[in-house]
Amino acid sequence: MAGLKKKRRIQMVVAGMVLIVMATGLMGYAFQDGIEFFRSPTQVSEDMPSPDERFRLGGLIKEGSWVKGDTHSFVITDTNMEIPVLYTGILPDLFDEGQGTIATGQLINGEFVASEVLAKHDEEYMPAELVDSLKEQGYYVEPSS
Repeated sequence: MAGLKKKRRIQMVVAGMVLIVMATGLMGYAFQDGIEFFRSPTQVSEDMPSPDERFRLGGLIKEGSWVKGDTHSFVITDTNMEIPVLYTGILPDLFDEGQGTIATGQLINGEFVASEVLAKHDEEYMPAELVDSLKEQGYYVEPSS
């Protein structure tokens, strides 16, 4: 009887391990297409993405570059490099020139075609990656409280 309990316990542990491995594999497969890394315009120009690669482009909206319409056109800059962006859709209410933004999409023929555009949360907010990028170039000034 003791041998039967031990055998049953081992079977349950092995079955549990198999389920954990399967769940981990399914999570990895699900995240495969969902992970998009943030890049600044300088990083994009230094290491051009493949034409079918989706990624997140972040920076500041260049003053005087926003052309409104059915397809919005604007330039994202990190004060070092600039990338023109096209976006068809409704922009967030807080979207404005000189403000921080992150756009998700693809680089096609030198223009970034965005499928999603995010704007800053308040006047102090800027994505951490953008702050790091601007600090590296010496353009970021800590906001006063």
